[in-house]
Amino acid sequence: MFILAPSILAADFKKLGEQVETVSKAGAEYIHIDVMDGEFVPSISFGMPVIASIRSCTDKIFDVHMMVDEPGRYINDIRKAGADLICVHQEACLHLDRTIGQIRETGAKAAVALNPATPLHVLDYILPELDMVLLMSVNPGFGGQKFIPYTIQKIQALRKIIEDRGLHTDIQIDGGVTASNVGQLIEAGANIFVAGSAVYKGDAAANVKEFLDVFQRYEK
Repeated sequence: MFILAPSILAADFKKLGEQVETVSKAGAEYIHIDVMDGEFVPSISFGMPVIASIRSCTDKIFDVHMMVDEPGRYINDIRKAGADLICVHQEACLHLDRTIGQIRETGAKAAVALNPATPLHVLDYILPELDMVLLMSVNPGFGGQKFIPYTIQKIQALRKIIEDRGLHTDIQIDGGVTASNVGQLIEAGANIFVAGSAVYKGDAAANVKEFLDVFQRYEK
């Protein structure tokens, strides 16, 4: 099953709740929420109050991507605000196993994100504990960047590792994802796709449908 996760970082903040509802009704299964601290990445986005304020707008999965140094400090509060899936960066965690354990203890799904140049072997021991791996296909911190081509090989390699180990881990891609290249990402082995401007630029409902039409062709 292929899942679209529209990133609200690209939404119009003046009507954020409405825009979350629009993509939810159009068929998006996840709502991707980027939490940035101005330390791990240069930008500052939003945190618990914003997540809590839009939680009532949809029953879809809140997929919270924490681009935050030592995210373990905030896991419980992020979960209480409404996160269903919490994703932390391997590069931001001094004790990654401990942080994943914290996420598990809250009852949320646990995921780890890797920056483009971070090798897959850093997940060797923690992979069985994860529901999802997020492969960044741009350098984190800013929307609207171009897709990094070598991500395709990274997806293929991770999918082989997952299958060889008999796991059922989701692979999410974040950065430069469009309806034009998502088919290539599916073929490489990814199944969850974060899209920001590709969804929210123009008619969001129509853009979601375009992605879902591609998914349907590959699900047959």
